[in-house]
Amino acid sequence: MPQHDDAALFEMLCLEGAQAGLSWLTILRKREAYRRAFDGFDAEKMARYGAAREARLLGDSGIVRNRLKVAAFIGNARAYLDLRARHGSFDAYLWGFTRGRTLRRRPLRGAQVRTSSPESDALAKALRAEGFRFVGTTICYAFMQAVGMLDEHQRHCWVGKRPSGAGRGSR
Repeated sequence: MPQHDDAALFEMLCLEGAQAGLSWLTILRKREAYRRAFDGFDAEKMARYGAAREARLLGDSGIVRNRLKVAAFIGNARAYLDLRARHGSFDAYLWGFTRGRTLRRRPLRGAQVRTSSPESDALAKALRAEGFRFVGTTICYAFMQAVGMLDEHQRHCWVGKRPSGAGRGSR
């Protein structure tokens, strides 16, 4: 479903980065613990985290205790706030990579499902230039799918057979 709330988009980008090298189910099971540990993904609060808070996070068994990922969450909060201040909104910045609309592709078989695209390549490169980490093209592709920027339901999937726009609110 297309997502346009800055805070929700930031949370999803963080969670997609946390998922790198792990199963999505692992992260979903820890989602509430992540929300608790990172103050509901409040970027203003996260950006102020210091070494002591980072050390506490690394001791939190409810989240994935990977030093690089925890540091990336904190750094990404700072990058997010900076980007938002310069571009007006995270939503407008992100959706600019799809020209404000959901990109749809209907692969016939699972083997035809991509793990990246020119749009995810461009988004990953741009986010890294803005100071974000754990935002490679595969992570960005999964993120773009999760927030409705890309709709890649297979042709035989019931979701892909809904009338255009039904329940999907494209921009």
